[in-house]
Amino acid sequence: MTRQHVLAALAEHDARGAEEFLDLYGFEPGVGTLTHEGRTYDARAVLGVAHKFATGRLARQDEFHGDLQATGLLSKRGFEVTEPASARRAVAAPSATRAPRAPRAPRASAAKTTTRTPSREERPPAICPTCFTVLPATGVCDACG
Repeated sequence: MTRQHVLAALAEHDARGAEEFLDLYGFEPGVGTLTHEGRTYDARAVLGVAHKFATGRLARQDEFHGDLQATGLLSKRGFEVTEPASARRAVAAPSATRAPRAPRAPRASAAKTTTRTPSREERPPAICPTCFTVLPATGVCDACG
Protein backbone atom coordinates (compact mmCIF):
# COMPACT_ATOMS: atom_id res chain seq x y z
CA MET A 1 0.00 0.00 0.00
CA THR A 2 1.45 3.35 -1.04
CA ARG A 3 0.90 6.95 -0.09
CA GLN A 4 -1.26 7.32 -3.22
CA HIS A 5 -3.67 4.66 -1.96
CA VAL A 6 -4.03 6.56 1.32
CA LEU A 7 -4.62 9.83 -0.55
CA ALA A 8 -7.35 8.12 -2.59
CA ALA A 9 -9.01 6.96 0.65
CA LEU A 10 -8.79 10.51 2.04
CA ALA A 11 -10.42 11.86 -1.11
CA GLU A 12 -13.29 9.38 -0.77
CA HIS A 13 -13.63 10.30 2.92
CA ASP A 14 -13.91 13.98 1.96
CA ALA A 15 -16.47 13.24 -0.77
CA ARG A 16 -18.70 11.10 1.46
CA GLY A 17 -18.25 12.77 4.82
CA ALA A 18 -16.96 11.13 7.99
CA GLU A 19 -20.18 9.47 9.15
CA GLU A 20 -21.14 7.97 5.80
CA PHE A 21 -17.55 6.84 5.19
CA LEU A 22 -17.40 4.98 8.52
CA ASP A 23 -20.89 3.48 8.09
CA LEU A 24 -20.26 2.38 4.51
CA TYR A 25 -17.13 0.45 5.41
CA GLY A 26 -18.26 -0.75 8.86
CA PHE A 27 -15.77 1.11 11.03
CA GLU A 28 -16.40 2.40 14.54
CA PRO A 29 -14.77 5.73 15.37
CA GLY A 30 -11.26 5.11 16.69
CA VAL A 31 -8.96 7.22 18.81
CA GLY A 32 -5.99 7.31 16.41
CA THR A 33 -6.30 10.22 14.01
CA LEU A 34 -4.63 11.23 10.79
CA THR A 35 -4.29 14.94 10.02
CA HIS A 36 -3.88 15.99 6.39
CA GLU A 37 -4.21 19.50 4.98
CA GLY A 38 -5.91 20.72 8.17
CA ARG A 39 -8.53 17.95 8.27
CA THR A 40 -8.64 15.03 10.68
CA TYR A 41 -9.58 11.47 9.77
CA ASP A 42 -10.04 8.17 11.57
CA ALA A 43 -6.71 6.40 11.03
CA ARG A 44 -8.06 2.81 10.99
CA ALA A 45 -10.89 3.56 8.58
CA VAL A 46 -8.62 5.40 6.16
CA LEU A 47 -6.05 2.62 6.31
CA GLY A 48 -8.70 -0.05 5.72
CA VAL A 49 -10.01 1.72 2.63
CA ALA A 50 -6.48 2.44 1.39
CA HIS A 51 -5.87 -1.31 1.64
CA LYS A 52 -8.94 -1.79 -0.57
CA PHE A 53 -7.48 0.54 -3.20
CA ALA A 54 -4.16 -1.30 -3.07
CA THR A 55 -5.39 -4.90 -3.07
CA GLY A 56 -9.07 -4.86 -4.00
CA ARG A 57 -10.05 -6.11 -0.52
CA LEU A 58 -11.12 -3.92 2.39
CA ALA A 59 -9.11 -4.44 5.57
CA ARG A 60 -11.82 -4.68 8.22
CA GLN A 61 -11.65 -3.02 11.63
CA ASP A 62 -11.11 -6.35 13.42
CA GLU A 63 -7.97 -7.01 11.36
CA PHE A 64 -6.11 -4.16 13.07
CA HIS A 65 -4.51 -4.62 16.46
CA GLY A 66 -5.80 -1.32 17.79
CA ASP A 67 -5.15 2.19 16.57
CA LEU A 68 -1.41 1.90 17.18
CA GLN A 69 -0.87 -0.39 14.18
CA ALA A 70 -2.82 1.92 11.87
CA THR A 71 -1.04 5.06 13.03
CA GLY A 72 2.34 3.36 12.70
CA LEU A 73 1.67 2.31 9.11
CA LEU A 74 0.38 5.75 8.17
CA SER A 75 3.31 7.57 9.75
CA LYS A 76 5.68 5.36 7.73
CA ARG A 77 3.91 6.64 4.60
CA GLY A 78 4.66 10.23 5.64
CA PHE A 79 1.34 11.21 7.22
CA GLU A 80 0.89 13.14 10.45
CA VAL A 81 -0.84 10.83 12.89
CA THR A 82 -1.79 11.06 16.53
CA GLU A 83 -1.55 7.88 18.55
CA PRO A 84 -3.78 7.37 21.53
CA ALA A 85 -1.94 8.21 24.76
CA SER A 86 -2.86 4.85 26.29
CA ALA A 87 -1.26 3.00 23.38
CA ARG A 88 1.98 4.95 23.70
CA ARG A 89 2.22 4.11 27.39
CA ALA A 90 1.36 0.48 26.76
CA VAL A 91 4.16 0.15 24.23
CA ALA A 92 6.73 2.04 26.29
CA ALA A 93 6.23 0.01 29.47
CA PRO A 94 7.12 -3.48 28.15
CA SER A 95 10.21 -2.30 26.31
CA ALA A 96 11.62 -0.85 29.54
CA THR A 97 11.34 -4.25 31.26
CA ARG A 98 12.68 -6.36 28.41
CA ALA A 99 16.24 -7.53 28.34
CA PRO A 100 18.26 -5.94 25.54
CA ARG A 101 18.45 -7.97 22.37
CA ALA A 102 21.64 -9.48 21.17
CA PRO A 103 22.97 -7.80 18.03
CA ARG A 104 21.90 -9.46 14.84
CA ALA A 105 24.32 -10.90 12.39
CA PRO A 106 24.58 -8.83 9.24
CA ARG A 107 22.41 -9.94 6.39
CA ALA A 108 24.05 -11.80 3.61
CA SER A 109 24.31 -9.57 0.61
CA ALA A 110 22.63 -10.55 -2.59
CA ALA A 111 24.61 -12.95 -4.72
CA LYS A 112 27.12 -10.91 -6.58
CA THR A 113 27.33 -11.59 -10.25
CA THR A 114 30.93 -11.38 -11.27
CA THR A 115 32.08 -11.62 -14.80
CA ARG A 116 35.08 -13.85 -14.93
CA THR A 117 37.57 -13.81 -17.70
CA PRO A 118 37.53 -17.10 -19.56
CA SER A 119 40.74 -19.09 -19.45
CA ARG A 120 42.87 -19.45 -22.56
CA GLU A 121 41.34 -22.83 -23.33
CA GLU A 122 37.78 -21.39 -23.19
CA ARG A 123 38.40 -18.33 -25.38
CA PRO A 124 37.56 -18.64 -29.05
CA PRO A 125 40.63 -18.33 -31.23
CA ALA A 126 41.41 -14.96 -32.82
CA ILE A 127 40.60 -14.93 -36.53
CA CYS A 128 42.25 -12.83 -39.24
CA PRO A 129 39.65 -10.41 -40.60
CA THR A 130 41.08 -10.65 -44.14
CA CYS A 131 41.67 -14.33 -44.81
CA PHE A 132 39.68 -15.81 -41.89
CA THR A 133 42.48 -18.06 -40.65
CA VAL A 134 43.31 -18.57 -36.99
CA LEU A 135 45.92 -16.06 -35.87
CA PRO A 136 49.10 -17.22 -34.15
CA ALA A 137 49.92 -16.12 -30.60
CA THR A 138 51.59 -12.96 -31.96
CA GLY A 139 48.21 -11.78 -33.25
CA VAL A 140 49.69 -11.07 -36.72
CA CYS A 141 48.46 -13.17 -39.64
CA ASP A 142 51.29 -15.18 -41.31
CA ALA A 143 49.56 -14.98 -44.71
CA CYS A 144 48.40 -11.34 -44.69
CA GLY A 145 51.12 -9.85 -42.50
